[in-house]
Amino acid sequence: MTISDIYLAACAIASFFTSLRWLRVAQREHYLPLSATQFAIRWWKQGGTNSSLFLLAVLTAVTSAWIPATSLVTAAVIISGPIGLGVKGRTSALAWTRRLRTLAAVSFFAIAAIFVIVRQLNIRSVGYAVIALLVPCFLDIALTALKPIEQKVARRYVIDASATLERVNPIRVAITGSYGKTTIKGYVRHLLSDTFSVTASPASFNNSAGLSRSVNEHLTDGTEVFVAEMGTYGPGEIAELVNWVQPSISVLASIGPVHLERFGDLETIVSAKSEIFSTSRTAVINIDAYGLAKEADRLQASGIEVIRCSAQDHAADVFACYDDGLSVSLSGRTIVTGVATDAAATNVACAVAVATSLGVSDGTIAKQLADLPVTEHRRQTLTSPTGVTIIDDTYNSNPAGANLALQTLANLDARRRVVVTPGMVELGSRQASENRRFGVDASLIADDLIIVGHTNRSALNNGARDGTARVKLVRTRNDATEWVRANLTSGDAVLYENDLPDHYA
Repeated sequence: MTISDIYLAACAIASFFTSLRWLRVAQREHYLPLSATQFAIRWWKQGGTNSSLFLLAVLTAVTSAWIPATSLVTAAVIISGPIGLGVKGRTSALAWTRRLRTLAAVSFFAIAAIFVIVRQLNIRSVGYAVIALLVPCFLDIALTALKPIEQKVARRYVIDASATLERVNPIRVAITGSYGKTTIKGYVRHLLSDTFSVTASPASFNNSAGLSRSVNEHLTDGTEVFVAEMGTYGPGEIAELVNWVQPSISVLASIGPVHLERFGDLETIVSAKSEIFSTSRTAVINIDAYGLAKEADRLQASGIEVIRCSAQDHAADVFACYDDGLSVSLSGRTIVTGVATDAAATNVACAVAVATSLGVSDGTIAKQLADLPVTEHRRQTLTSPTGVTIIDDTYNSNPAGANLALQTLANLDARRRVVVTPGMVELGSRQASENRRFGVDASLIADDLIIVGHTNRSALNNGARDGTARVKLVRTRNDATEWVRANLTSGDAVLYENDLPDHYA
């Protein structure tokens, strides 16, 4: 083995080891092309240590053109960094699915091939070091190349699911929105359960793979209603889902800055979410949300039956509000009052609209509203063994839901109130301002604000200066929970607002 082969081996080992780190990121980001590179940039820019390490790696890679041994420093940095982003992960360990194995095989082969090519050229050491630096880019190239192949593979499952839907032939209800989809889906299933045999897509299975799996594994003969949650990262995705699910009743529950960095603006979100109505005979719309009153008018003009839902407009077809408990009215007639729940009024209104469109009686709806299910990790109230009240809102990551959770905390009769949060992400140009606003609101309600991680630390901390809460900065969610256990006792309350996967800094 020559000295050049030692440099090759070191950089190759570093490349394949760090590939595991970026494979985990790609998997958590739903295999979106460019996701590995984008997060690599975020992490290497994060903090003085990672920035310094990356600068060192670049300098030693360049220097290796004259001093080949410095490529070993590049390899060492790539293996060890970015600091804080582990290969194993706390919240999102690698799951060696068929898709991940395919991506790993293709990317590993491509990286190995490039190493072989560079070995034949007269740029060996610097070439080896540059390959190690660019591993996230190679993974993104593999993701892009595999995307059409994966779409063809997924299509087979969609064909099977479509055939199952045609055979069982249930009434199909589709639900979308920037937030609240999973909660409304649970409410719809609950309100219909006394009248119909209902199957709903589980958890947040709201893309093509998740919905086709839901149908193929859960839809059985005799199912009368299938409730499908539909999500999207961009225009056209819901249209593809609707094309084979063929819902006759569709719900558009909310519009907000969730995934704004992918959509660009709220108007594009409205347009993309409205794709859900292309096969519907009935459109259920929360007209309180941005742009949806106009969308309701447009759909009604096209001939679709529109059920307008609101917590503000008394003239809406379904009106829900709080006045000594939840009250719900249908076309001006009150069907229930004084329901003890803290469910979002418009979420309830949308679910009631679906139920009434399917002929469920007022009495049945009123009875079922008295016992609405609580969606796990969304404003779920628990009590710890030490008597601390816990509001688990860790699956929520939108400003509207975060504000509701703060109100739940404020309404508790607690001696000491604490908010634990890493803030909200994927809000595009509004991310800093929304997190700053949440920092203000949280610091006015809570006695202590525990800020987790670096992603939104500055915005949350800046907002907290306008309030009275004591601010504590911690690195991880585990650090925050340890602080809560050490400092809170019976009679205290803590709100866990959002929990970012640990591939966020």
